[in-house]
Amino acid sequence: MSAVQMTRGRLGLAGTDSGAGYPVIFQHGLGGDEAQAAEVFPDNTGFRRLTLDCRGQGRSPLGEPQLLSIATFADDVLAFADHCGVQRFAVGGISMGAAIALRIGVRAPNRVTALVLGRPAWLWSKAPPNMQVFAEVAALLRGSDPQTALAAFEASESARTLAMSAPDNLASLRRFFEWPDPKATAELLAAIATDGPGIAQEDVHALKCPVLVIGNGLDAIHPLSMARTLATAIPGAHYIEIAPKATDRPRHAAEFRAAVAAFLNDIPSVKGRP
Repeated sequence: MSAVQMTRGRLGLAGTDSGAGYPVIFQHGLGGDEAQAAEVFPDNTGFRRLTLDCRGQGRSPLGEPQLLSIATFADDVLAFADHCGVQRFAVGGISMGAAIALRIGVRAPNRVTALVLGRPAWLWSKAPPNMQVFAEVAALLRGSDPQTALAAFEASESARTLAMSAPDNLASLRRFFEWPDPKATAELLAAIATDGPGIAQEDVHALKCPVLVIGNGLDAIHPLSMARTLATAIPGAHYIEIAPKATDRPRHAAEFRAAVAAFLNDIPSVKGRP
């Protein structure tokens, strides 16, 4: 695995180039990083995984807050592919990473051979209701110190609901209160929670490359209904439901890896081509 550094404007961004074989750009979710992508990507299966830590996440700095958007992240990823010398690739990701991949699939179809949309949190509209809790966390971080903000969040209706219906989501949200720069964290969460892929429903209907959509239950931020709707909207999309991350994380990761490997290996234009 190799660390990669690139510059966008005056901002240095960090990425990872891992494995060998057909290139697959695979992006993390909101608040994640390269390690999150690595956990669910198939190892030693003839694929080269490229992951960029998006602005304000992992090893990449925040940069200018007004530039934070899924569109910017997608442009950064395409620049990362250029930096790595990759012209054609499969692209996918988890949650926000799936939204980035979907935008790239729509906006740069000549470069994309396949899409993997894992645990989608967006369809085609901005600020979906399932992302509202991130905006709540951002508002709390802006209004008080992290310890006080966390206490307020724990007492909120959102936290109580997630504790019963989606405990893994709750655990992920709690971690934002531990990030070293609360102001920057709030900027990131508020910007992305109210954003969207910047595409139209008609764009999704027009996708022509092979697409895999992966959903799991017990997940309020990535509802199964959203994964099913997205799979239905994309002509010929493959759809699979895997074990919930909330109940069995190792099984969830193993089933995710198996689904991605089976899908990619079944595409003639991808399998066995460097």
